[in-house]
Amino acid sequence: MIIAASAPLTVVAGGVTTSFAVTGSLGVPLGFLLIAVILTLFAVGYTAMGRFITNAGAFYAYVAQGLGRPLGVGGSLVALVSYNAMQVGIYGLFGFQISVFLEAKLGFASPWWVWVFLCIIVVAVLGVNRVDLSAKVLGVLVALEFIAVILFDIVSFTASPEGVSAAALNPNALFGPALGLILVFGVAAFMGFESGAIYGEEAKDPKRTVPRATYLAVAIIGLFYAFSAWAFSVGIGPSQIVQASQEAGPDLMFVFMTEQTSVIIADIMTILFITSLFAALQAFHNAVARYLYSLGREGVMPHAFSHTSKSGAPWAGSVAQTIIAIIIVAGFALTGDAFGAADAMFGELSFLYPVLTMFTWLTNTGAAGLVLLMALTAFAVIGFFRKRPGGLSAWTTVVAPFVAGVLLAGMFVMILGNFPLMLGQEEPDATTFVLPGMIIAAFVIGLAWAYVLRVKKPHLYSQIGHGTEPGAYGTELIGVVGVEETGAP
Repeated sequence: MIIAASAPLTVVAGGVTTSFAVTGSLGVPLGFLLIAVILTLFAVGYTAMGRFITNAGAFYAYVAQGLGRPLGVGGSLVALVSYNAMQVGIYGLFGFQISVFLEAKLGFASPWWVWVFLCIIVVAVLGVNRVDLSAKVLGVLVALEFIAVILFDIVSFTASPEGVSAAALNPNALFGPALGLILVFGVAAFMGFESGAIYGEEAKDPKRTVPRATYLAVAIIGLFYAFSAWAFSVGIGPSQIVQASQEAGPDLMFVFMTEQTSVIIADIMTILFITSLFAALQAFHNAVARYLYSLGREGVMPHAFSHTSKSGAPWAGSVAQTIIAIIIVAGFALTGDAFGAADAMFGELSFLYPVLTMFTWLTNTGAAGLVLLMALTAFAVIGFFRKRPGGLSAWTTVVAPFVAGVLLAGMFVMILGNFPLMLGQEEPDATTFVLPGMIIAAFVIGLAWAYVLRVKKPHLYSQIGHGTEPGAYGTELIGVVGVEETGAP
């Protein structure tokens, strides 16, 4: 689930080329390693706190218990906005890729949104079933992604027009003027790595498997992305990779594979690129459903969201996320096609409308929100263990979380400062402020709602962030309503 959300093939094809193109630097491979180090520092306290808290709300519960209930509720709404933005935004690229691929291979022109709505149905069906069903489907897709990228890496080192150069591994390429941009564009590739704790209530041994999964995920993702980014620079040539990325974008990988191998192999990789997007869609859908479940169980959101199916999946949250996706996709489809916004905004490039708006706007917004959440969670670790001293080292409970929190907060500020660049804007416009403003607004609304609950529903307020503990709002009703409706999945 964690690696599926990070979508390895999508990152290597799209994220790596975008980073080279925008930063104009060869430091992208080392940038992935640096981000992996920062997130490993974050994971030290995050996983330690996870031994004491098992909650499908993860960030929400951690912040509530470490920094206070109001900040926890504020963080929960940021999580909902961020995960929904990531999930729905990816639909834009998914629909575009299928539409373009079918037209190129079969001459069949189709609206991008048709494939999105069909995909929403499949994601919804998997979302209301047991998490292990989703995991089996995504496990196969992720394995195929890794095979595809490894094949690309091998071909890149075989081609190496300028030799197997280590130019992209020179620290001077990273620690220069482009360092901030490299981190800003690279961190989005790791979004989803923190989601292991979300599945803690469904894991057989969460105290052991969640920390293991988190550390393994960040290590695998960091090393694999760094190695593949280096391979990319070797395959195209260090002197050409920036210009080639600027000219071809994500298609660079598939053009390269066509030239070096065959059209069939390139087409198979394109199909796997599409399935990579599907895997990420399913993973983020599951994350939203579990957040809604946790918030519904504790009364922060309507209690109906705490309902689970016979298989234990949070079906109410899954259905809610599906409805959200349908509404937003329909809005972009109507605005772009029926009302002509695509032609008005992009002219000859109107076919890129779902990528340049829906995908770019929403995924960057989601990444910004999740970086803010991780910063809050890092500081929450310090607050949590300050009230529960003993047993763990200062490195685990103070030093590593503090350093990670400061670095992540700095990264969030850099994201806000570079938001126009992330959206591909020459000059700021309304979206430059509205999109990150959604994150800030969600946080403020959450804070206000927490104070309302404290005054009007003190019993519910007292349970915020404690949904799995004895006597919590959801657990105390199990005997009356039944495990299928309010119990832990």
